[in-house]
Amino acid sequence: MHIHIAETSLLKRLLDRKKRRKEFYGLELGDLLRDILTWANSFVPAESGSILFDDPVIKKNPKKKTLLYFAGCFGKSSETLVGTSLHDTLGIVGETYHTRQPYISKDVKKDKKFFSKIDKKTGYETTSIICAPIIINKSVIGVIELINRKGQKNFNMNDLVLLEIFAGYTASVIHTGLIARSFEELAKRDNLTGLFNDRYFYQTLEGEVKRVLRRNSKVTLIFFDLDHFKDVNDTHGHLAGSTVLKEVAELLRKLFRGTKAVIARYGGDEFVIVLPDTGLHASGDYAERLRACIAGHTFLKKRRLGFKQSLNIKNLITCSVGVACLPENVSSKGTVRDTVEQLIRAADSAMYTAKERGKNMVFIQEK
Repeated sequence: MHIHIAETSLLKRLLDRKKRRKEFYGLELGDLLRDILTWANSFVPAESGSILFDDPVIKKNPKKKTLLYFAGCFGKSSETLVGTSLHDTLGIVGETYHTRQPYISKDVKKDKKFFSKIDKKTGYETTSIICAPIIINKSVIGVIELINRKGQKNFNMNDLVLLEIFAGYTASVIHTGLIARSFEELAKRDNLTGLFNDRYFYQTLEGEVKRVLRRNSKVTLIFFDLDHFKDVNDTHGHLAGSTVLKEVAELLRKLFRGTKAVIARYGGDEFVIVLPDTGLHASGDYAERLRACIAGHTFLKKRRLGFKQSLNIKNLITCSVGVACLPENVSSKGTVRDTVEQLIRAADSAMYTAKERGKNMVFIQEK
C-alpha cells in the first residue's frame, strides 16, 4: 500500500493548534500519518482512505470559508488528492466534520450527502464510505475516512466503531505530541519576553561555530543592553520595566523577521542576536537599525494592566550595541568551546566600549 503525504509545510500549518502562531515541532508528521492510515487499513481493509484536517487560521476567521485539506491518502489516484482541499460543507466528510459524529454510507448512490466530484477528478468509483471525526479538547480538527471495503460487500457497524477508535487514537497522538513539544519549546524560551533563553543561545552558537569551522563560513554576534533602563524601574516600578523588555522583544522580532537570526534574552536588560552566514558589514547595518529602532520607540504608549494611564516613555530608553564576527575578530585555532567563549567576549567587550563612549551607539570590533 503506497500512502501519499502532503508537503511538510502544509502539515505544520494544519497541525498548528496553539493560541499563538508556533510551528508544530517534533513528530515526523509524514511518518505519523502513514502509520495511522496503515493501522486503520490493517483492521478495516479498504481500497482507499484519507486523513483531512482543517486550517486553524482560516477556521478562526468568520469571513473565510473553512477548508478541509487532504493531508494523507492511499488508493487509486490518491496522489491527485493529497494537498488539495474540500469545502467543509461538502460530502460525507463535511457532514462528519460538522456533526462530529461517525458516518457510514453502505451505498453512496443512494446517499444525498455523497459528493461525486471527487470521483470525477480521480477517475475512481466509490461505492461505500465510513468516516469518523478527529477531535481534540472538544474541538473537531479533521476527519479520517475509508472507502470501499475489501473482503466483503460494504462496511458494517463494527468497521465504523473501529474507525472511530482510530480517530480517537489519531487525536490522542497529535495532542500528546503538541503537549510534549510545547514543554520542549518552553524550555528554550525566556519566560518574560518569549525570546530564546541563554541556554538555548549557547547551544545555537556552539552549533554555528562548528559549522563555520567545518565549512569556512561566518557567524556574527550582536550584543546590546538598554541604556537608562534602571531609571524606568526606579521611576515607574518593575512592572513598567518588565513591559519595556517585552516591547523590546517585539521590536526585535519585527526587525529580524524573515532572517536566520536567533534572538535571545541574555539576562536582565541584555540581549544577544546570532546571525549565521553574516559578516561584519551586513551585521553592522542590522545593529544600527536596531539602535535607531529602540531609540525612536515610545514605550508603554498603550495603557497596560496595572497602570492608570499610558506612560509614553520616549527619548529615554536607548541601547549600546557591540558587534563581533567569526572568523574576522576571533581566532579559530582552539577548541569549539574556546572559540565560542572568545566570540562572546569580543561582542560583550564591544558593547561595553559603546557604553563607555557615550551610549546609544554601535561599536564594531576591528578586524
